[in-house]
Amino acid sequence: MAKSVVAIVGRPNVGKSTLFNKLIGSRVSIVDDTPGVTRDRVYGTCEWSGREFSIVDTGGIEIDPDDEILSRIREQAELAIDAADVIVFVTDIRAGVTASDAEIASMLLKSGKPVLLCVNKCDSIGEPPAEFYEFYSLGLGDPICVSSVHGHGTGDLLDAIVKHLPPENEDKQNDDAIRVAVIGKPNVGKSSLVNYISGEERCIVSNQAGTTRDAIDIEIENKHGRFVFVDTAGMRRKSRVENAIERYSMLRAQMAIERSDVCVIMIDGTVGFTEQDSKVAGLAHEAGKGCVIAVNKWDAVEKTENTLSLYRKRLQQDFSFMSYADIIFISAKTGQRIDRLFEAIKEAAKANATRITTGALNEILAQATLRVQPPTDKGKRLKIYYMTQVSTKPPTFVFFVNSKDLFHFSYQRYLENIIRDTFGLVGTPIHFIVRERGEKQGG
Repeated sequence: MAKSVVAIVGRPNVGKSTLFNKLIGSRVSIVDDTPGVTRDRVYGTCEWSGREFSIVDTGGIEIDPDDEILSRIREQAELAIDAADVIVFVTDIRAGVTASDAEIASMLLKSGKPVLLCVNKCDSIGEPPAEFYEFYSLGLGDPICVSSVHGHGTGDLLDAIVKHLPPENEDKQNDDAIRVAVIGKPNVGKSSLVNYISGEERCIVSNQAGTTRDAIDIEIENKHGRFVFVDTAGMRRKSRVENAIERYSMLRAQMAIERSDVCVIMIDGTVGFTEQDSKVAGLAHEAGKGCVIAVNKWDAVEKTENTLSLYRKRLQQDFSFMSYADIIFISAKTGQRIDRLFEAIKEAAKANATRITTGALNEILAQATLRVQPPTDKGKRLKIYYMTQVSTKPPTFVFFVNSKDLFHFSYQRYLENIIRDTFGLVGTPIHFIVRERGEKQGG
């Protein structure tokens, strides 16, 4: 990243995510009283005193856990520490200095990074309570008294962060990156794909369904261009969303779709198409995003000579409502066809943002209506006076006609196919708006 990075670390349930949300000014991290809720690193942007920097929320550090997931959470926190320019170590005044706090403080001192000791849950205004002063024993300098819930002391904390940031990098982030949301059911390999692409283990990968709970923005620059990948929590049917944390994750995934340019809809090649895959894809389709269908774990599928073509034909039927989407057979484990996936993402993003001149559209419309006459009903023929594009993302076109009822779906589909083929609109939905030309418009 071009921006400086600040990592928020500490043991579970000291209020790291609440502080993170307060500093960036929006509810990005999942906040819950259950320890271990934040599992991956979650990025946000903060601006203070004219400096913009990235903040990373991390899972709570457990020093000696037996649980596989908890040990992976610690690895994620350590990766965040390695990548950070400044570390904010959050503690809890109500709990006092714990043995875990002391061990984490020792670990942070060895990192050689600037460490700011944040004593959280100081919810009353005025002089800090007597317990505050015992935090000096951690050997990290002057603690900063903060209430992440009420916001007390966050200004002092931000002042200290800015003071310890490295000199501002003149290289500014470009805004030309394609935002890609990786979506799908749980356990189809979304995190594995993001990890392969980013070249490091940015997301926890486990066979346990529901491992990824937060949506994580990961910036990637390679020979294909600049991308921001968002790895999202796996989406299940609402009846299977058993607790509040999973419900938040579903909302987060839907938010990631909204923030993206292109959605990579991942399905498990060893399982095949399911109804839930269709529902997940439908969210991206309805949101008007560029779409690519990625069939993962293709390396694990037993194949004959016709396996790929037969599989593709079946998926084209299953995803008939989004026939515009390219289908790529990949392996996030081996990297098979990942280059082709990038090309499809770029094509979908370009098509989704395409703008076509009114002149070019009406020239194609004239040729299309000449080739296939518009439909008639009871002696009355559909007349399309003209069409124009009113917006992009997705390309949206308005048709001015003499009668909406005559503009049948089949003729709309015919015109859609002509527009797609002529202007290369692969990988994006197209929206049509039909308006009758009223008296005010001279009809």
